[in-house]
Amino acid sequence: MPETTKTPADFWFDPLCPWAWMTSRWMLEVEKVRPVEVRWHVMSLAVLNEDKLDELPEGYRELLATAWGPVRVCIAAEQQHGSEVLGALYTALGTRFHNQGLERTRETILAALEEAGLPAELADAADSDAYDKQLRASHKEGIDLVGQEVGTPVIAVPGSDGDQIAFFGPVVTPAPKGEDAAKLWDGTLMVASIPGFYEIKRTRTQGPIFD
Repeated sequence: MPETTKTPADFWFDPLCPWAWMTSRWMLEVEKVRPVEVRWHVMSLAVLNEDKLDELPEGYRELLATAWGPVRVCIAAEQQHGSEVLGALYTALGTRFHNQGLERTRETILAALEEAGLPAELADAADSDAYDKQLRASHKEGIDLVGQEVGTPVIAVPGSDGDQIAFFGPVVTPAPKGEDAAKLWDGTLMVASIPGFYEIKRTRTQGPIFD
């Protein structure tokens, strides 16, 4: 029998964001339990917030100042080696930033590049604007699907009419596994496909649980 065609799920991430990290780990589970193939893309919290820095708390402004380096390295890797390298690089960076709590230093980025099988020279992109045009274009592609009022992650899948259905999130902790991952995926697609549906939300009572 022919293989089931996998549904592409385009996922925009900033490796800085712990909530996007949780969602990305859920998406890896979804790939195991549903005919879905994740395609990774870069977006940037620094770009998203650059016009409203004066409105942000000082702590978040300081955090965003460290956000340029990792996304610049990711977009340089994509431009030089193709989008297929992004998944492994994101996993290597995210594991270090979030699960291991390492600083976003050149040394951490170098270790992630090595794990992902990518050349160390890509770390130089962290301090360069050489690929900022491509970074902004990738960011715009994702954020234009959902609007400026949200952040990362953004996920887009083909709808029944062929047009993309895009949404922010879901925000979840810990990342569901197995059948729970499948149920959340099915439910997310169901509500996102309803014309005029915009938001379900409740107050977070715990932070990201990295397991």
